[in-house]
Amino acid sequence: MMQSFTTLSSTANVLDMINVDTDMIIPKQFLKTIEKTGLGAALFFELRYDVDGEPLADFPLNAPGAAESAILISGENFGCGSSREHAPWALLDFGIRTIIAPSFADIFHNNCFRNGMLPIVLAPDAVAELKELVAENPDATLTIDLEAQTVTTSGAEAVSYAFAMDPFRKHCLLNGLDDIALTLQSEQDIARWEQSHAQRWRFQN
Repeated sequence: MMQSFTTLSSTANVLDMINVDTDMIIPKQFLKTIEKTGLGAALFFELRYDVDGEPLADFPLNAPGAAESAILISGENFGCGSSREHAPWALLDFGIRTIIAPSFADIFHNNCFRNGMLPIVLAPDAVAELKELVAENPDATLTIDLEAQTVTTSGAEAVSYAFAMDPFRKHCLLNGLDDIALTLQSEQDIARWEQSHAQRWRFQN
């Protein structure tokens, strides 16, 4: 059972790029593992580190406090490229639960939900406003309410942005239901079918 997603309040990192592909997110040399943990250190590896493996000071995820942010704001077509599920694994292991962008690649978008992450699509103008907010105040907090389907800024002049959400995906995230947990909800029905199937097979032979 994956971790449920209800509300999240966090500062945000901004990766102001379009067409961020999955090879940028987690390069191919890190795809040998089938473990979901430990990949956070390799997240955006070729962008975060120099040739000697030292962190690049000007990369957003290397900024002070970046590792404590659970929200990433980026550009359109986020997660394009190959279908590697290691991409959301790496983001999640780094601590990112939500990505806000104008659009996502379909497979990556689906993989996020399968791993308990919430990809939020907002209009380009809204994304630009959030990027500007974070640029002006890196300590600004965003609150994401999945039940209400809103992203709300902090402060006296708080602004709330509504986002669309498929009802089934919303239900799964709110209840922490991955594919296995969904199947197990029908465990009794599956057991009854297996029993009846076994009986029919025995009579036929």
